[in-house]
Amino acid sequence: MENGRVVLVVDDDPRICRLLGRYLEQEGYRVLTASSAAEMRQQLAVIQVDLVLLDVRLPDDDGFSLVKELSTVPELAIIMVTGRSDPFDKVLGLELGADDYVTKPFDQRELLARIRSVLRRSRQDSPDAEIRSRGSVAFFAGWKLDMPAQELVSPHGNRVLLTAREFQLLAALVEHAMRVLSRDAILDLLTGRDWMPIDRSIDVLIGKLRKKLGDDAHSPQLIKTVRGVGYKLAVPVERR
Repeated sequence: MENGRVVLVVDDDPRICRLLGRYLEQEGYRVLTASSAAEMRQQLAVIQVDLVLLDVRLPDDDGFSLVKELSTVPELAIIMVTGRSDPFDKVLGLELGADDYVTKPFDQRELLARIRSVLRRSRQDSPDAEIRSRGSVAFFAGWKLDMPAQELVSPHGNRVLLTAREFQLLAALVEHAMRVLSRDAILDLLTGRDWMPIDRSIDVLIGKLRKKLGDDAHSPQLIKTVRGVGYKLAVPVERR
């Protein structure tokens, strides 16, 4: 298998399930299929899945709602594979937590390349895993980021839920506090994949993090934008 990776294809078109199942299995992946949201949840409840290929139109739920649900699962990658090619749908999918968005009809080799690229973010030797393994707890502006536990605690002592990708980004900013990171550098730190100019995922994640940190998007004090360059955590970090 491809490093033991498990891919779950969620699509109500049996032809798509068979096509992707045969192709990805030939490439060394273990492939599961589900024709509905209910079947998808059943599969996820009993088997550890690395990546979900998710259609938007399902008989019992909306794919965009499912992306939001799935994005809270640690280390689970999501690629939307759908016939909806409207740019608004793509941006919405990325904002809700999808790692990539592929429109039908698709080229199998291109989809395979995107799968391999997206899966890099959940490898055990990824940068965020290395950060967590250091066992450090970081404090900044009253906030507490527990790296091993992947837990963010507010100045008032409340736990703030972060998706896996939000944690990765915040951990990267904390590790490079007071230093400007370009979008290219951030993406490399998170995933190790090449930057795609059309990819807005970093900007979207920054917006989500600011909201969860209570950082005013119009006049941010924690995560600042350096115009034309990138972003930085603009407060000092203390480690214990």
